[in-house]
Amino acid sequence: MGKKFIVETSARHVHVTQETLEILFGKGFELEVKKMLSQPGQYASNQKVEVVGPKASLMCSILGPCRNFNQVELSLTDARTIGIAVPVRESGDIKGSTPVKLVGPCGSVELEEGAIAAKRHIHMTEADAKEFGVENGEIVNVKVETEGRTLIFGDTVVRVSNKFALAMHIDTDEANACFSGKEQYGEIVK
Repeated sequence: MGKKFIVETSARHVHVTQETLEILFGKGFELEVKKMLSQPGQYASNQKVEVVGPKASLMCSILGPCRNFNQVELSLTDARTIGIAVPVRESGDIKGSTPVKLVGPCGSVELEEGAIAAKRHIHMTEADAKEFGVENGEIVNVKVETEGRTLIFGDTVVRVSNKFALAMHIDTDEANACFSGKEQYGEIVK
């Protein structure tokens, strides 16, 4: 049996620039920390925005801190629900991705691009990568064992940075497919 790591479910969420945040919530607005996330310095805020598509809309939490680009991460089911098709991409790869509208209490923003389904991935430090025998950008298979729904997730990207903490992120569709619970672990399989 190989070394295991936590598998976390990343529900739909939004990353915004400070400029977009101020359009949505008002001049000088700052995100309020609701809870810290597993990745150092990252947090879920108390703020939510409406993500609007042609068929429907969904409320999404804003994750902080603000970034230098806007990005909406949805599951494929979420995207279908609001009437858009989104590409499966690594976080940050938004060029040519799906346009979507964000609505906050003080204003709205039409994003020309930015809506994606995040490609499943494992965050690792350089030491973790060495221990697992993998490199940044490598595509691996990860086995997640659950009662009656064990799955091997292919096409999992390894993301290496000493700013990361060891954890795999899957979206809600993927978590439901393997009946993932609150504390779930995975291992890289060859």
